[in-house]
Amino acid sequence: MKKIIYGILISLFFVSSFQAQQQNSKNRTNKDNTIQAPPKLIVGIVVDQMRYDYLTRFYDKYGDGGFKRMMNEGFNCKNNHFNYVPTYTAPGHTSVYTGTTPKYHGIIGNNWYDKEIKSSVYCAGDDSVESVGTEHKAGQMSPHRMKTTTFADENRLFTQMRGKTIGIALKDRGAILPAGHTANAAYWFHGADEGRWISSTFYMAELPKWVQNFNNSNQVKSYFKEWNTLYDISTYTESAPDHNTFEGGFKGKETATFPYDLGALKDQNGGYEILKATPFGNNITTDFALAAIEGEALGQDEFTDVLTISYSSPDYVGHNFGVSSKEVQDTYLRLDKDLERLFKGLDAKVGKGNYTVFLTADHAAVEVPSYLKSLKIPAGYFDSRAFREKVYAFMKTTFKADELIENISNNQIFLNRSKLYEMGLKLEDVQQTIINEIITYEHIDKAYSGMSMTQTSFTTGIEELIQNGFNQKRSGDVIYVYDPAVLSYSLTGSSHGSSFNYDTHVPLLLFGNGIKHGQSLKKTHITDIAPTISAILGISFPNAATGQPLEFVLE
Repeated sequence: MKKIIYGILISLFFVSSFQAQQQNSKNRTNKDNTIQAPPKLIVGIVVDQMRYDYLTRFYDKYGDGGFKRMMNEGFNCKNNHFNYVPTYTAPGHTSVYTGTTPKYHGIIGNNWYDKEIKSSVYCAGDDSVESVGTEHKAGQMSPHRMKTTTFADENRLFTQMRGKTIGIALKDRGAILPAGHTANAAYWFHGADEGRWISSTFYMAELPKWVQNFNNSNQVKSYFKEWNTLYDISTYTESAPDHNTFEGGFKGKETATFPYDLGALKDQNGGYEILKATPFGNNITTDFALAAIEGEALGQDEFTDVLTISYSSPDYVGHNFGVSSKEVQDTYLRLDKDLERLFKGLDAKVGKGNYTVFLTADHAAVEVPSYLKSLKIPAGYFDSRAFREKVYAFMKTTFKADELIENISNNQIFLNRSKLYEMGLKLEDVQQTIINEIITYEHIDKAYSGMSMTQTSFTTGIEELIQNGFNQKRSGDVIYVYDPAVLSYSLTGSSHGSSFNYDTHVPLLLFGNGIKHGQSLKKTHITDIAPTISAILGISFPNAATGQPLEFVLE
């Protein structure tokens, strides 16, 4: 009898265990299906020239609906860096969306010397297309120089071209490169005397009606108003005094101090161009992005759409006024309001939980070197003109010949290889001779040959970053690096481009569909963003992606 009872109990136990396993399996399947269900819209936000510490320095002044919403509802990667140099706008935007570095995607600068045509080229310039929305050549742009796909391209391919891609930025390169080769449209802002959003025939024959309506409204013109601080300037304790000697300012105003009457200053500062260098450029971008969500019906069907937004104005403001200026602080406090407005628009049009957003930057920036010097911190300025003259003279004296150097730009020296061959000179020997010379110059910290970048595999330090930014067909024969906090720039305002933390450390915030709440100090790279978004969508990674999905940010 006891054996029978024992057998029944054992049977019941196994039945219960089996049923529990089935239920757990069902729960896991439902959960997995929820995770795998793609968002209706991906919104990629790049803030041009945003340092990571702008999140923390201005944190107490931000509202709850912008940067803080992303941190409170999403994931904050606190130790996010660029893993290559140069840290410029075009390579930055491209690397975010392709998941790889200039070594593979080919966008090695905003402009670079083309060794085949022996001339400088612009990253997005394309004479084979025509402007749309203006008669100015500002519309002759396309992504044709970008060698690889973006995750937006892969989403278009995955959905058989039914998922839309729209790119938006004041800067053409900030709109074009993220959106990729297959975008439905990229729009950028042509200032001057027009103040219009434009595109090119690479995308369309004429502007859609909703864009025409936006351009024909007085919305942009309404921003010719006074730029004063959003809050009482005395509360801007996170930035330097308003009046100092480290800021540029605008033509027609004696001091770089608040307030700025943009209506009165516009004629001396490029007309509509002045709006780009104020927080109102971000307002205009947000206005247009919200119009695009409505006009293109983004996120309104079963096929995931992609909207890329670049906020270009912080870069203009930073270059003009510098990292610690009250103008930069005001720009970010106002950008926080723009983000809140954008997210509310997405909640209303797409639905909370139906979209995924990431926010990062294309590079950061250094404190104004003259300001650092005033605090006895090593910093300085590099005289590029004197450097060129000195190097050209050295080459002539050493090799008894002219025209051995074709170009010096982007901290690279390009040699005339035909001339070297004609003279019987070995490329590697000439490269090393130049390195031995320039390493003795003031403010040159390091120098490397193009040969070493192709023959040695670097895995650490600045050498790895240089190699990741070195494209064998497009980069130069000698690459040189400045000392920390040294710029080839004016004595006022900030810039960028180096491998140092002040240029490489940028935010990475993610929130929305598929993103868990949390934060991490684990080091991440800008090239990890595209694979992470691809993983959320369940699509192929961009075709040359070298980054890895950030599994710890995913639900």
